[in-house]
Amino acid sequence: MAAAEKLAASLGLLVEALETSSTEFQLLKQDDHLELQQAGKGAPGAVHIDFIGGKSAHRRHFGGGRGQPLAKAIGLKHGKTPDVIDATAGLGRDAFVLASLGCSVRLVERSPIISVLLQDAFERALVDNEVAPIASRMQLIQMDARAFLLALAGDARPDVVYLDPMYPHRNKSALVKKEMRIFRQLVGDDTDGAELLIAARAIAVNRVVVKRPAKAPRLGDQQPTMVIKSPNTRYDVYLTGNRR
Repeated sequence: MAAAEKLAASLGLLVEALETSSTEFQLLKQDDHLELQQAGKGAPGAVHIDFIGGKSAHRRHFGGGRGQPLAKAIGLKHGKTPDVIDATAGLGRDAFVLASLGCSVRLVERSPIISVLLQDAFERALVDNEVAPIASRMQLIQMDARAFLLALAGDARPDVVYLDPMYPHRNKSALVKKEMRIFRQLVGDDTDGAELLIAARAIAVNRVVVKRPAKAPRLGDQQPTMVIKSPNTRYDVYLTGNRR
């Protein structure tokens, strides 16, 4: 937890004990992890990120390997394992799946609080015998993704840029998951998603992959090269043909 607390301090964020917290959003220190809690009546339960158990463990063991839609969209093939920038890291779940399949993944997250939760999850994963090799293929960068991408050059450019921008839901029933309720209040909708896609297409060597709800419009009304579909989600794939 030390690295996460150090990151929090560098970002000017306080990690508090529950009984001393007074702000609306609280980074709380528990025995073995940091968690985010929203104060007030009707607030959802605490949120923390875990790469060892829960959904990450289930996807690691039963996610479908390189045959799953995400892997196909990224371009994972026999003998081909691209390096990826996940420019909208969020909970880091898709990035973790890609790292578990052998990809080296740079996770870019502009929210300081979410970055601290990710760092805390990395810290715990790196001391777990089973998960440590996966976590070692992941690197966290806390900054605005568009600025980060536009600064890349040469071998620093990735094979693939992956985008999963926050979709502006209008149906309140879609906000049931506590993680999404808190995250949406923290970061809002990704109104610059179209600009981020343009930057990603200029930088990615091979392709950009945009994750969208199955019936959502194209990001920025940009037509993809191909589409990989799953029951509730689709992956819009933009081939770039860029060279390093």
